[in-house]
Amino acid sequence: MMIAAFDVHYLEDGRASAACVLFSDYSDPEPSAVHTVFLPRAADYIPGEFYRRELPCILALRKQMPRAVDEMIVDGYVTLGNRPGLGQHLFRFFDGEISVIGVAKSRFKGSFGAEVFRGGSIRPLYVTSAGVDQKKACERIRMMHGDHRVPTLLSRVDVLARESAQENA
Repeated sequence: MMIAAFDVHYLEDGRASAACVLFSDYSDPEPSAVHTVFLPRAADYIPGEFYRRELPCILALRKQMPRAVDEMIVDGYVTLGNRPGLGQHLFRFFDGEISVIGVAKSRFKGSFGAEVFRGGSIRPLYVTSAGVDQKKACERIRMMHGDHRVPTLLSRVDVLARESAQENA
């Protein structure tokens, strides 16, 4: 199994840096590979339509990856209540052949994200999914490596996206 976790960081001038870590087991402490891409122009942010900004960045990064993945993790929601979120759009883009798990750090009003507590934190992560049962998705995020609220590899991909943005600033 190959799992890819993605994150994107945006600069004030409209440029973006996307990063991905690949791993084969949810308990892995280190990625098997990392990828980054710098985009000279990201779409503008539109409230409630975050996917329009984020999806092209993830797809640009996905083109650079040498092999297919079985599951993807995104920083955000798969669904926003009854509306599709970033993860659902990604799931549809790949015709439902790649499961997507959304991990958000804050609650979106009206969302059905399941709360996942990790590392003794009193603040939950909010997990949504497409192509994998939500309970299984929650368990996968819960079992990820790390003693903190945000799993090690999700923190790592966040740092990679930020560092890549700084290098290209």
